[in-house]
Amino acid sequence: MSRWRPPQPRSTAIITPEGYAALEKEIKALWAKRRIVNDALAAAAAEGDRSENAEYIYRKKEQAGIDRRIRYLQKRMPDLQVVSQVGDHSRIFFGARVELEDEQGKLHQYRIVGPDETNTAAGDISIDSPLAKSLLKKQVDDEISINIADKPVHYVILQIDYV
Repeated sequence: MSRWRPPQPRSTAIITPEGYAALEKEIKALWAKRRIVNDALAAAAAEGDRSENAEYIYRKKEQAGIDRRIRYLQKRMPDLQVVSQVGDHSRIFFGARVELEDEQGKLHQYRIVGPDETNTAAGDISIDSPLAKSLLKKQVDDEISINIADKPVHYVILQIDYV
């Protein structure tokens, strides 16, 4: 059985200024970490037999992971378009913070950001997510419905804010 998988659809290439700054900071930190890992790798390689050297094997895998992330960021960052402001603040667009109320009266707060800065713990959802797609161009008091696990969930938009 093969491991071939169809390629993922390309994610939207937009990002907030804060998200772009975070990516720049990450790539600088990765280069610094790579130097440290490379020095440790050289020291482990100097110990002799590499086939049974756990430190050497670990550092090679660590370096490969760092290199993979650096390559991804170097390819992705030039394609990103930094979006700082949206014209119409009465509707939901990229960068909006929205407050929703579900059917049980529970409040949910989300911010629509680019796929490279998604953080569900902080309430930052990707513009490519089903929830964000259903929220786009909506106004306060509009109702939306999305399917979660084949079950419809209804929300009412209470507030839209652009910080």
